[in-house]
Amino acid sequence: MPVSVATMPAEGCHPRSGVTSKNTNFIHKEKTIPNKAPDQLTEALEAALDKKAQDVVVIDLDDICSFTDHFIICTGTSSRHNQTIAEGIEERLRKQGVRPLHIEGHKEGEWILLDYIDFVVHIFTAKAREFYDLERLWRAGKRRRVPELIGQST
Repeated sequence: MPVSVATMPAEGCHPRSGVTSKNTNFIHKEKTIPNKAPDQLTEALEAALDKKAQDVVVIDLDDICSFTDHFIICTGTSSRHNQTIAEGIEERLRKQGVRPLHIEGHKEGEWILLDYIDFVVHIFTAKAREFYDLERLWRAGKRRRVPELIGQST
């Protein structure tokens, strides 16, 4: 008896909104009721700014990326500052009942990644941010103005 595609996720993949067609290998994205991701994105931005994150950038990847809709990229002044920013974001979103799917780099603090599925937070030291240059790698995405996203005027 053949095994259903829906019961065997691809290695290294996590489920996103979509429907698996019966007896196929294709996943078709469905537009569903809007979720709270924009509110969570705003909360994450505000938490980062509250912890004095610098050079905060949001890149909209919705049309060009399959694993997330947005990147938040910011810089801390040191590894410890990066850890404080990450902890502030985690704490703020945990109060809403949201936890990251995955966290990378917290112990070292040079580049901390918080994966909230709909958005991924990247917190860098200045040297690491310059070296990895995610803004250049993902330049096809639309840069969003942070004040516009958190409801502040310029």
